[in-house]
Amino acid sequence: MKIIVPMAGIGSRLRPHTLTIPKPLTLIAGKPIVQRLVEDIVEVVDQKVEEIAFVIGPTFPSDTESKLMAIAEGMGAKGRVFIQETALGTAHAIQCARESLEGPCVVAFADTLFKADFKLDEEADGAIWVKQVEEPSAYGVVKLSNGVITDFVEKPVEFVSDLAIIGIYYFKHGDILRDEIQYLLDNNIKEKGEFQLTNALENMKQKGLKFVPGKVDEWMDCGNKEITVETNGKVLQFALDEGQNLISKTVSLTGSKIIEPCYIGENVVLINSTVGPGVSIGDNSKVENSTIKNSLIQTHTTIENADLDGAMIGNHAVYDGNFKSVSIGDYSELK
Repeated sequence: MKIIVPMAGIGSRLRPHTLTIPKPLTLIAGKPIVQRLVEDIVEVVDQKVEEIAFVIGPTFPSDTESKLMAIAEGMGAKGRVFIQETALGTAHAIQCARESLEGPCVVAFADTLFKADFKLDEEADGAIWVKQVEEPSAYGVVKLSNGVITDFVEKPVEFVSDLAIIGIYYFKHGDILRDEIQYLLDNNIKEKGEFQLTNALENMKQKGLKFVPGKVDEWMDCGNKEITVETNGKVLQFALDEGQNLISKTVSLTGSKIIEPCYIGENVVLINSTVGPGVSIGDNSKVENSTIKNSLIQTHTTIENADLDGAMIGNHAVYDGNFKSVSIGDYSELK
């Protein structure tokens, strides 16, 4: 089994946090988004993952490749990194990893997390992860007949289905997908100016390949700051429900209280503060004289005299709630 992760987008909706780190490497409850994504996929496919291929952008930081390779190696898989020089659509992004498109493959776009208890139907030609939603007109959806996908409909005006495509796909034969995408590229077949994966899927379906849905219980996006903070809280609650301990033994507590669920990283110092629920604080951070809930704090950050709710603060940041002089990055907001 191979996993292909297209993640070349610049993450503009999550700025300023993505100005120095790619969005898929943003920490959620102590782990990069892309690592959590791959781990959740492995639980569903229940197969040994031999290779994980990442498709990144040309302007990503120089240490991105080494971080991604470490994630793959940590899961016992070979890591490969490909570069999408120009953003030309979802199908084009996948085709950048054409060397990895053979045999059983999962393609997973890297701004999505999920929870599911289904097991993959390995006999099907393919599977598409879906989530039942209340407003299907905002999504691409699948239409079913006898448990098999018959149609892909993008943002339907009239109701056809409430099963939204979440951006994760299984293919029994990755080489067939590769050839179908190459056909789109060779013949310049575009939709809305880009090479779209759904066009390749439609061609495969027309040739008799059968796709089935994989229904997830929870679909968590990491598109913008508010949604990412919300996703952090959900991941923390799942971890607590599963009995995981996400509070490091190296935390220093002085006159402070932690209200779970929380993730508290290594060597964090809490002084006269209340943290939680729904808070992640990265390694080597310090919080003093503060109250923080429902927030996502990265690593090596200092927070003082703050009352935070729904906050997202990056790495190596200094925040004093009694601020007089403020220096913040591009696209930042103070509310």
